[in-house]
Amino acid sequence: MAGKLQEVLVDEDAPEDADENGIVDEAKRHQRWDTQAAAVIERLARECGLTATTVRSDGSPGPVAMARNGDRPWFTAVLWRPETVTPVPGGFRPYGSPDYWHGFTTIQLDIGAPSPLLVASYHGDPFRPDFRADEARRLKGAFRRTGGAKPGLVLGDFNSISAATVTVDGTQQPYDADPYTGQDHDDLEYQCVPETVGDTNLADRRPVGMLLRRGFMVDAAAHLGAPWEPTVGHWEDGKGDPDPWGPRRIDLALATRPVAPALVGYRVHRSPAALAAADHLLVVVDLAPSKILP
Repeated sequence: MAGKLQEVLVDEDAPEDADENGIVDEAKRHQRWDTQAAAVIERLARECGLTATTVRSDGSPGPVAMARNGDRPWFTAVLWRPETVTPVPGGFRPYGSPDYWHGFTTIQLDIGAPSPLLVASYHGDPFRPDFRADEARRLKGAFRRTGGAKPGLVLGDFNSISAATVTVDGTQQPYDADPYTGQDHDDLEYQCVPETVGDTNLADRRPVGMLLRRGFMVDAAAHLGAPWEPTVGHWEDGKGDPDPWGPRRIDLALATRPVAPALVGYRVHRSPAALAAADHLLVVVDLAPSKILP
């Protein structure tokens, strides 16, 4: 079992970040961010019966599997159950800015498959569609290898509608219908193809489309033909930032080509506690490790 954390936040500013003249020491501030975030992630992992402690190439305990934006204390992380999953020594790599608006956490895990599984926690840029497309291109680079794709799984808030398609009655159609049709508000530029804003409001599907091209990755939900379920839009106005978008699916699980045959289950966790706890719902994917291709 492995999972991802996103939007782990710590206090951006603190008195101890500044010297006696009130000048902020950026290196010291970033170190504080990392220390505080690691403590939060480790505590949460323990309370859930999980761990986030990586292993260095020499076999010694490594840092927490997390990454942050270079300029803000926003973190992503990967957690796993130590009884069934083992981190590969030297298999942890964090990515920050300028490649990603949020941090991008990657780690190789031994889950009993023929090859290690590269698991990533990704959070897409919420405000810049062009940046999301660039992030997807960079993300793909982390999973490519000569002649194909590494065995891997990306779990994340893509802040984008998927480009996956399904065949219905012999006709290919989007797994996710365009959710923005008929909407009229100030935030459409963040999610729609620019020339369609205020007209058809077509979702910008470039980021995921780039990853799905030629089957480099598959969208687990569409690949398995799972019933469509939204992952956001369940919080009413007043519970955090008002949501002008309505129900939609932007939290995705994408599996690379070698992992696609091993996908055996997909669902969105919709318990009362989950609905109350966050504005994003958990996506759960089941794998058969023996079916992962080398």
